[in-house]
Amino acid sequence: MKVTLRQRTKGDKVSLYLDYYHKGKREYEYLELYLFPEPEKGKLTKEQKESNKETLALAESIRSKRQIEIQNGIYGFQDQSKLKGSFLRYVEYLAEKRKSSQGNYDNWDSALKHLKKYVKFDVSFGQVDKNWLDGFREYLMKEAKTPSKQPLSQNSQSSYFNKIRAALKQAYKEGIIKQNPADLVDGIKPGEPEREFLTYEELQAVAKAECEIPLLKTAFLFSAMTGLRWSDVQKLVWSEVQHSKEVGYYIRFRQKKTKGAETLPISEQAFGLLGERGNPEDRVFIGLKYSAWHNLKLQQWVMRGGVTKTITFHCARHTYATLQLTLGTDIYTVSKLLGHKDLKTTQIYAKIIDDKKKVAANKIVLDL
Repeated sequence: MKVTLRQRTKGDKVSLYLDYYHKGKREYEYLELYLFPEPEKGKLTKEQKESNKETLALAESIRSKRQIEIQNGIYGFQDQSKLKGSFLRYVEYLAEKRKSSQGNYDNWDSALKHLKKYVKFDVSFGQVDKNWLDGFREYLMKEAKTPSKQPLSQNSQSSYFNKIRAALKQAYKEGIIKQNPADLVDGIKPGEPEREFLTYEELQAVAKAECEIPLLKTAFLFSAMTGLRWSDVQKLVWSEVQHSKEVGYYIRFRQKKTKGAETLPISEQAFGLLGERGNPEDRVFIGLKYSAWHNLKLQQWVMRGGVTKTITFHCARHTYATLQLTLGTDIYTVSKLLGHKDLKTTQIYAKIIDDKKKVAANKIVLDL
């Protein structure tokens, strides 16, 4: 077996790893050692050159040690029985573990379906190497189709590929594989997310329209007036809906998605949507469900209000964010109201408002 020290540029660093080659098979050991790359302009500093020299010497000593260990039978390829295990079955197992989180499970399930189409029958851990992953990446980007035979969106490509990368990372943690081939493969960059929302006038119109499922309408309007996600609206209990003279009405809850503890002020009108208060442990929206059929009813409801946009329940949260910014609330406050950990997430909504301003500015055209 031959052990070769190799380099791979990753971001603004050059990563060092060992390439093990034996009888047509390869494995990699990521050393977590990094070099300063040669700048496009200028040269490395004296300190950077010295650091690179020391790092390369350390990496070479590890390579030499591995070569000696292999010759003495101490270090070698992984347990062949583990490598023969089904990676496909392993991904199925990880997907099943996420059934308690519908949105997350749906993404894993979709990634699994594309994985099955790519491998056709099965694939073992030993077959999942850099070349195999590169092939799956190309499949998602160029061949994979949605149920309606459309190419996958860039965000779907990124999401599904990341699920397979996550599975390999977990397999590495569990000792099933000795090295993670995903470390040597670039991910798929997600595209700019599209966030559909209702304008103030559209929200007013749908609020007056009738819905076949009144509870769904109430929950959507409550989300549009508070910014709560579907998952947090659905699990909201009366003990979380509180009031004080200083704050007024507010909700103290833990976000299901981020697990962050939040205190969210809400308006009296939003509180009024909730109806008669129940027992502290009771759900506020008893019997609230959401599925493809419910979303169809939601779409039919907004169409009765004259809205032709494609609307899902999550658009209520987008509506809240864009309306707050449109009505002059500063972006930092909106970020806190939405429970965002990173202001960059909220800035996506600010970009939407800027785009709307550009459109509005171009509406006035003089016939000169």
